[in-house]
Amino acid sequence: MAGPRRDTRGIVDAPGLFARVRFRRREPAPPLRPYLEHYWLIDWDLAQPYVSQVVPHPSVNVVFQRFGYGPGGSSFAEVAGIGLELFNQRLEGRGRVCGVQFRPGGFRPFAPRWPVSEWTGRRVPLGEVMPTTAADIETVLGHGEAGGSGGSGTSGEAREAAEAGVSGDSGEDARVAALDTYLLGIGPRPDPQADQAMALADRIRTDRTIRRVAQLATAEGVSTRSLQRLFAAYVGVGPKWVILRYRIHEALERAESDAGADPGSSDTSSAVDWAELASELGYSDQAHLVRDFTATVGVPPTAYARQGP
Repeated sequence: MAGPRRDTRGIVDAPGLFARVRFRRREPAPPLRPYLEHYWLIDWDLAQPYVSQVVPHPSVNVVFQRFGYGPGGSSFAEVAGIGLELFNQRLEGRGRVCGVQFRPGGFRPFAPRWPVSEWTGRRVPLGEVMPTTAADIETVLGHGEAGGSGGSGTSGEAREAAEAGVSGDSGEDARVAALDTYLLGIGPRPDPQADQAMALADRIRTDRTIRRVAQLATAEGVSTRSLQRLFAAYVGVGPKWVILRYRIHEALERAESDAGADPGSSDTSSAVDWAELASELGYSDQAHLVRDFTATVGVPPTAYARQGP
């Protein structure tokens, strides 16, 4: 199975984020890889607050968080269900996040008592879903001081680490090992329906010819209603929502590439043809893509591209 993703899909203004924090993706232990996308680790030490924005993936995350150090700091862990809207997180001072991104459909084997739709649009304390102690949280987060670029000019290093998904930090290795130990102590429980849901969600992500729920149902030899029930129970949202969200992720990534183009250059070969992209993504016309993008990100794609990195 492939290692952690190297793309920045879903991250709004990825260059801005990477210039301010240390962001890495790490691979989980082999028995966990069928269920997890990756671990994602962020450390920051900021002189000025920064608001990060993410267009959520159709994935449940388990997030261990520390905001601040010393007597005023707080450490906690949450289950973050699939976010239906743009997610905003204010980062200031020092802090650390150790996150677990599950594959769409991969969370329920660790929490089989509830349909995954129970957590959609919600953030709930991890202890309400999985057995968790304060010691578990502290072990995952570690006791060292958080570190980040903090405007110190290491954004290139941060980007390289994010894209490579590796690090030689022994403290970071210990946090990854703690995540492995915690999750392996809980599950996963074998579940053929979870396997099916993960395979279908992955097909939606990788097969751009899948543009309609009925088309996917026919290809799988199941009814549309059966597909919707499976996704509600194991992914947390319907298959139509997953199709649309992956479209927006691709459009956002294209807009980022357009924003990174040299505005003074006469070379227009890298400029995004939004009408063509709309057609590629299965939209009936450019206006539909623009409406979905604007509703999700807050500005039209061309305006987002003009903002630049």
